[in-house]
Amino acid sequence: MHSCSCDCLKVRVPQQRTCEKATLLESGLVVLHKDLLRSLAIMVKSRRVQVLLILVVLSFLLIHFLPCSNNAHTEEKPPPVHILILSSWRSGSSFTGQIFSQHPSVFYLMEPAWHVWVKMYQNSAKVLHMAVRDLVRSVFLCDMSVFDAYMSSQKKKSDLFQWETSRALCSPPACDSFSRSDIITAGNCKTICGKYPFSKVEEACKTYSHVAIKEVRFFDLKVLYPLLTDPSLNLKIIHLVRDPRAVFRSRENTMADLKRDSNIVVGSQKTKGEMGPYNTMQVICKSHVEIYKAGSQAAPSFLKDRYLLVRYEDIVRDPLARAAQMYRFAELHFTPALQKWVHNITHGKGHGAQAFDIGSRDALRVSQAWRKTLPFQKIEKVQNVCKEAMDLLGYRLVQSEEEQKNMSLDLLFAQNSSECQILKAEKLVSAPTL
Repeated sequence: MHSCSCDCLKVRVPQQRTCEKATLLESGLVVLHKDLLRSLAIMVKSRRVQVLLILVVLSFLLIHFLPCSNNAHTEEKPPPVHILILSSWRSGSSFTGQIFSQHPSVFYLMEPAWHVWVKMYQNSAKVLHMAVRDLVRSVFLCDMSVFDAYMSSQKKKSDLFQWETSRALCSPPACDSFSRSDIITAGNCKTICGKYPFSKVEEACKTYSHVAIKEVRFFDLKVLYPLLTDPSLNLKIIHLVRDPRAVFRSRENTMADLKRDSNIVVGSQKTKGEMGPYNTMQVICKSHVEIYKAGSQAAPSFLKDRYLLVRYEDIVRDPLARAAQMYRFAELHFTPALQKWVHNITHGKGHGAQAFDIGSRDALRVSQAWRKTLPFQKIEKVQNVCKEAMDLLGYRLVQSEEEQKNMSLDLLFAQNSSECQILKAEKLVSAPTL
């Protein structure tokens, strides 16, 4: 029994020491494991903080910078404004068109429907209304493929009627010789910018915030109702009129240039003989009456704030105020450079005798020239065929040659008081900049 006990004791002593060593080793490993875990936790926590910081910075950049970029992009591409200057031949429309053409925000074309009438001259103006309207709509949308039906497949920019009167076609991207901010004359443009391809017309159009067209080939405002209700357009109409007696006198001086158009307006038979010119004037005056009534007296709701009547005589009497009025209507800024140009172009010494002459002239004197040169017998006939238009638009009839040549007698009736107040405000804004 004793020996057995001793043996057992001998065996148990080393085992206990081994167990103690193992316990110490395990304790050390546990401590080491905890230290490693603590270090790893700190590292992981630090990495998480870094990741979180990166995410916060990225979120800040996305929130604050992307909306600004989107807003800036939206401001660069506002919905285009479309302006139709609706008038008749020899009514000061070429000059009025230039008020828009010279603006750096405007793409302008002068009488693009000329191509329709040249190609389809056998038809009446009424029959051609639809084709003219479709062409005008396409131009407003900068789709110049519409000209393919009326021009050669080999057409160039210089084949477009009166293209050189468009500052937009005389500056980039249509022509690299001038700056967009330059006031460009037709003569200088025609000499330098005629070589560019026709594709430049559409390319240029798409870079402008405003598209303006001057057209003399509409005789009924209702024809334009589909354009006024078209959601793809933002159309505003400036209806430009002039004293029929002044128009008649100017037409007499450019009879050959207007022969084809007159034939389309009234038919070739009615243009012949002594009454031919008066027949044409009667149709023109009647169209102004109908357009004015449709635009102001019985205007549908979609025409509200989108029709403006302007008399050429009012423009030449107070060019800055009237230009400011038209720019405001068209949502355009009247820059100091343009104010200076409008003043200079209306206070020159030219006579404006050519059919499409838009050089500097004494506009007020030119507008009254008919009173000194037109025989009273002709004036009476014009007044007879245009009486309704003259009464409606504010032109005083003359009853004798003495009244005709009495330059102190004002033949222009004043406009309504509310419009006069607006014009006075425009004048106060624009006058100091000259």
